Amino acid sequence: MWGLVISLIMAIVIGFIGNALADNMMPGGIIGAAVAGFAGSWIGNSLFGGFGPTIADFAIIPAVLGTAIFVLVLGLVSRLFRRAA
Repeated sequence: MWGLVISLIMAIVIGFIGNALADNMMPGGIIGAAVAGFAGSWIGNSLFGGFGPTIADFAIIPAVLGTAIFVLVLGLVSRLFRRAA
């Protein structure tokens, strides 16, 4: 139970850090940050590996970098759809 809570908190924190690095382009508030944290952690681990400090199975540095990439791409796609509509 505590593992899930810690993972969720880490995803939210990583999501907010990645969002700040990507010029606050993530919609959705705290839920968007959690989704971005989980997705960015997966992307960062796939691209950069699992180096650096690890908390609750999140390698912090690759997770933050992957989240920033995810938020940047998501923000650009959402801007593209807003202009097309």
